[in-house]
Order: sequence, then C-alpha cells, then structure tokens
Amino acid sequence: MKTSLFDLFKVGIGPSSSHTVGPMRAAFRFATEIQSAGLLFQVAGLRVELYGSLALTGRGHGTPRGVLLGLSGEQPDTVDPAGIADRVAAIAGQNQISLAGSHRVAFHMDEDIVFHPQLVLPGHPNALRITAFREDRSELANRVYYSIGGGFVVQEGEDASARKLPPVPYPFGSGAELLRLGAEHGLRIDEIVLANEKAWRSEQQVLSGIRRIWGVMQECTRRGLETEGILPGGLNVRRRAPALLRKLSGQLRGPLSSMDWLNVLAMAVNEENAAGGRVVTAPTNGAAGIIPAVAHYYLRFLVGSESSGSEGGGSEGTGSETSGTESGLLRYFLAAAAIGVLYKENASISGAEVGCQGEVGVACSMAAAGLAAALGGDNGQVEHAAEIGMEHNLGMTCDPIGGLVQIPCIERNAFGAVKAVNAARMSMEETGGHKVSLDQVIQTMYQTGLDMQTRYKETSLGGLAVNVIEC
Repeated sequence: MKTSLFDLFKVGIGPSSSHTVGPMRAAFRFATEIQSAGLLFQVAGLRVELYGSLALTGRGHGTPRGVLLGLSGEQPDTVDPAGIADRVAAIAGQNQISLAGSHRVAFHMDEDIVFHPQLVLPGHPNALRITAFREDRSELANRVYYSIGGGFVVQEGEDASARKLPPVPYPFGSGAELLRLGAEHGLRIDEIVLANEKAWRSEQQVLSGIRRIWGVMQECTRRGLETEGILPGGLNVRRRAPALLRKLSGQLRGPLSSMDWLNVLAMAVNEENAAGGRVVTAPTNGAAGIIPAVAHYYLRFLVGSESSGSEGGGSEGTGSETSGTESGLLRYFLAAAAIGVLYKENASISGAEVGCQGEVGVACSMAAAGLAAALGGDNGQVEHAAEIGMEHNLGMTCDPIGGLVQIPCIERNAFGAVKAVNAARMSMEETGGHKVSLDQVIQTMYQTGLDMQTRYKETSLGGLAVNVIEC
C-alpha cells in the first residue's frame, strides 16, 4: 500500500491536476532542491521544456502558469488563486522570475518555455524538463519530471512504487483482497481504509483532514454557484451554474429534481475549476465535480440535513451536521478512497494515458462506491457499485476543444454524477451477485486506454477537438 486518501483528494487549483497542479509541484520541487543544495544563487537562467500532452494542450490547461508559480516557490494548496494572473503578468512584463521566491533570475516566457508537441518521453505522455544555467550558460542542473495524473509527480529515474511508508494493518491490492479482508475481519471497506490511514497519521488527523477536504469542496461549489461570467481561454463558454440554480430554486420539486441538482452542483465545481479556482482533485481536476455533487445529493435527498440549504455549502465542512450524517459522509470519502487506490495502483487516473475513462470514469466509480457505503451497503454492494460506475464509462476519450477543461468536461461531470447515483442504486437493489468484478473492469479500462489512439488522449488532435470549430 502506497497511496493514501490524502493523495487522491488534494487541494489545488484549476484547471488541470495533470497539466497545472503536477507541473507546479514539479517546478516547486526543482526550485526547492536547487535551494537545498546551496546552488540557488548560482542560477542565472532557466529553461522549461514541455513534451507530449503537456506541449499539445498545456497552453489551454495552464501548464506554463503552473510551472512559473512552482518555480516562484508557490504550492497548489496554498497559492492564492486571486493573485495568480498578476503574478504571471509581472514575470512576463519584467522578464524575471524570483526562483524559490528569493533569487531574481532572467526569464523570457516566449523563449524559455519550449513546447515539443511531437516528442514523447518514455516515462509518460506528460513530461517536462527543467534546466538551470550558470552565468556562462553552462548547465547547473537538469531534471525531467512526469506528471502521471491527479497531481502525482515522478522524477525520471525514480521508482514510483518504491515509496516508503509504514506498513498498514490491512494491505490490499485488488477488489477481491478488499472483500476478503472485510469478510475475515468483520470490517466494512471504510473501516479498513480508516485503519490503514491510522498507520500514517492519528485518527483525529484523518477525520479533520476529511472535514477540510469536504469544506474546500463546499466552498468551491458555493463559488461556482454564485459566480457569473465567461470562462477564460477564448471559447467564450458562459458559466451556466448560477442561472440553472435560480431556475431550479424557483421550481416546485419534481420527479427529476435530484438529477437537476446533481447537474448544477457538478457543473458549478467544474466551471470554477475551468476558471482556475481552488478545487479538490477527486481524483483529478477534470473530474473534480462528481464526488462533491454526489455528496451533496446524499445530504439533500437521502438524509435531508444538508446544513447549507440550496446554496451548496459553506467552508466549515461537516461541523454543523448531526453525528449520524457526518458518519455517513466519512464512510462516503473513505470507501471512495479505497476504490481510487485500486485504480491508481493497478491502472491509471491520467487522461493523457487512458483517456477520460481514467478521470470521469474513475471518479464515477469512486462516488458510486462511496454512496453505497454511506447508505449502509455491505462490502459486496460497495464493490458492485464501483464496478457498475466504471463499466459504463469504458472507452471514454479525452478530446477537449481548444485544449481547455471546458467542453465536454463540464457537462461530463454532471453525467458522471448521475451515473454514480444510478450505479449505487442498482447495486443496493441487487442480491444475487454480479458477473463482472471490479478487478476485471479495472483491467479492462486500463487495457482499453492503452489500445486507444493517442489523438484521443488529451492531445486535442482528434474527436470533438477537431470536429468542432472554435469560436
């Protein structure tokens, strides 16, 4: 076991976990290592090279912006989204960057950020190289990083599977092992995950960490529901969530009201993500709206105690909910994390590697399992919900128009949330077992992704990206 719940759910900024957050973390790591090695004040110049998917869709996904922020000493979970545009404009206007926030270095964005759209490095389709130079232009340091999805970053030469963590009491590497552990020890899936997380941090830290994640999700939802305007990037996509909310709030509750709420809540989060706001990777930014939307659905329609009313929540997390409701939310996130771990460690959550089935599909699968757990489903029903959630997202391509996380990404989150609820409902009604296991569908997803043509994997070289005229 090498993946924590808090690896899957990370606070960051939009629009992309792999193309914004990952490169930002890589650049921060580079600057920090230079500083720790005592080489900071020898740096006179920098060059950033982007390869493969980062080069093809990096402009629309905010990759240059993320790299500049990381080199400046900023991190995704603490940077102020409101100040990003001014920070980047200052670097561009002054042709200088403050490396690690303390050493001024010449940096010309048009010359020192190099795009290699035709080159793919062997480690992953999302690759970047950062080079530091001395005054005489001799090379001081050179690092290659791979942004492997969900904000995870691996440096070239590192073994991602060699991460050292204390052993957990209930290690699992498959859905079958997860079910076996539950049966042998009389534990629910969420209880297994909580016990494992407690090997790495105290129970109070785990619970408060989940509350913080939920609080950030609520705040992101609120901003998305309140903020009007046009999304950046040139497609002139209008934020629809506020208008949809007004229309929905003025209607009598109808038979499809819950679906309408799922749509508006998921879209609110992903419109905020597309605008570069603060979001939680769940497990990626491109799919960040599904898990919070289904959590809100659970509170509003299934326990009826969402403290925030129709506005989607505040930033105080679960503090005002009853202990029973909070218990359901904790089961939701813990069980969802168990499923996310299986995809992360056995397949991929990178759109550039396996298409959108690895983003929206995985988030749908996670949310479905989490909802089944929150509703008191047994371990078999939780596993079945996760399987259904992915089975009907198999083969989904990643073909964003203009390289932006807008079309079809925003609406796709709404559909993913609806599918997740349906998957949980179907699993809760099933008592006779099912033919396809979660492990089988995970392997199918991964193989499908490997077989998928590259132009359909976050390159904007196929599908909607070339068949719809940008306007």
